Amino acid sequence: MIVAGFGFRTGATVESLHLALEGARHGRLTITHLASPQDKLPLLEALATELGLSVIGVVPDVLTAIVTPTRSIASLAERGVGSVSEAAALAAAGPGARLIVHRCISSDRMATCAIAQGATS
Repeated sequence: MIVAGFGFRTGATVESLHLALEGARHGRLTITHLASPQDKLPLLEALATELGLSVIGVVPDVLTAIVTPTRSIASLAERGVGSVSEAAALAAAGPGARLIVHRCISSDRMATCAIAQGATS
């Protein structure tokens, strides 16, 4: 399982998510699932429909329990976690998952994407 986790601002668009994903993928990784906090699923589901991928919603308590390698002041203030995208990717990829791409910020600065690989992938 290779999960692209997302964090994004309220004004983000599907294009913002595309930009963040492409920056993180570098055109080479095959993603199997997308993940974000549960309250952000509607926009992520639009991207998932375009890409034909499944979506995983992550509950707040799970996000805040994950220590991320990068730290965003905005993420800490809003969600209590260093990087929403990294935490979502790791949580959705399951126990023993590891980040294979740290958060990448979209060129419009509205979204971030990080990629994690599950332990059984």
